Amino acid sequence: MAANAEPRIKGRYHNDVVAKLKEEFGYTSAMQVPRLQKIVINMGVGDAIQNIKVLDVAVEELTTIAGQKAVVRKAKKSVAQFKLREGMPIACMVTLRGPRMWEFFDRLVSLSLPRVRDFRGVPTKSFDGRGNYTLGLKDQLIFQEIDYSKVEKIKGMNVTFVTSAANDSEARSLLAHLGMPFRK
Repeated sequence: MAANAEPRIKGRYHNDVVAKLKEEFGYTSAMQVPRLQKIVINMGVGDAIQNIKVLDVAVEELTTIAGQKAVVRKAKKSVAQFKLREGMPIACMVTLRGPRMWEFFDRLVSLSLPRVRDFRGVPTKSFDGRGNYTLGLKDQLIFQEIDYSKVEKIKGMNVTFVTSAANDSEARSLLAHLGMPFRK
C-alpha cells in the first residue's frame, strides 16, 4: 500500500455508506453516523498451561494475520479444575485501529471468509446490545498469510468489531453496508 493511499473499504465508507446510513436512520450530521472504531482479534490458547511454546506460535501466527505485534494476555483468576494460576500466560490479542483496521476488514470480508468451508454468511446473533459484533473463527487457516505446512495445531479466534453505533440495528446496518456477509 502506498504511503498516503486510502484503504478501499474506508473510501467506500466515506463515499457510499455515510450517505446510506444518514438516509436510513435520519441523521442530520455526518458525525452522527456510526463508524468502525477498532477491531480486536483474540486467540485463547488453553494448551499454554502445559507447553508455553504453543503460545509463542500463536503470537507469531496472530502477528502475521494482523500485520501488527500480538500482545500476550495473562490469566486474571486462578481456576483449580484447569490447573490455571493467576498470572499465567494464556492468550494473545491484537487491537487494530486506523489504516490497519480497514485493511484487515477488507482482507477478512473479501478473501478469508469466502475460504470457509460451507460458508453461508456470518451469524446475526453475535451483537452485544451496545453496537459491537463478535465473530468466532474456528481455524487460522482461512487467512492466506498462514502457511499450511507450518501449522501444528488448529487454533480458533474471536474477532470483535467495535463501532460507535448506539444499538445493534445501526451496527448491523453499518457492517452490512461495508460488506460483511450476514446470513439471510
